[in-house]
Amino acid sequence: MLEKDPSIILITGIMASGKSTVAQLLSEQFGKSVHLRGDIFRRMIVNNRKEVHPNSGSDEFEQLRLRYQLAAQSAEMYQKAGFTVVVQDVVVGPLLNDFISYISSRPFYVVVLCPNSAVVATREATRKKKGYGIWSVDELDRVLRNETPRIGLWLDSSELSPEETVDEIAKRLQNEALIT
Repeated sequence: MLEKDPSIILITGIMASGKSTVAQLLSEQFGKSVHLRGDIFRRMIVNNRKEVHPNSGSDEFEQLRLRYQLAAQSAEMYQKAGFTVVVQDVVVGPLLNDFISYISSRPFYVVVLCPNSAVVATREATRKKKGYGIWSVDELDRVLRNETPRIGLWLDSSELSPEETVDEIAKRLQNEALIT
């Protein structure tokens, strides 16, 4: 079990990169922890929800920023209550900088899961929950690799099990994922 001061850890990557499984397993490593699924704030919108797609306009991105702000505020409140918070969401492209700006609490860590797109496509094909439709795996992977700032720990988990991924994060968190 990891015992540290309460912190916030963002686990991001494209859909089917392993975020949910890894975030859950990582959160279980702390004595007092929360696994905060950022997508819940999108799903709470009943009417006029805007889905982000490759050609989205300002309305879609404003809702996405709202989702990130709500996740960040919730994470900070849990952390202030003494919990280590593992936030899991798709935060890619330039909006990673926005998300980071919403977190004022420290310590704060960013982990980007970046298995190769062939592995992601295989994972997507074999899981019950389907994330792709508006986006293709390759489109979202291009945003991740070409438009996302190289901040935090970037971990190619293509050949790692979820448990091995968590072990690798635990070993490298302090030195590579810390946001100052």
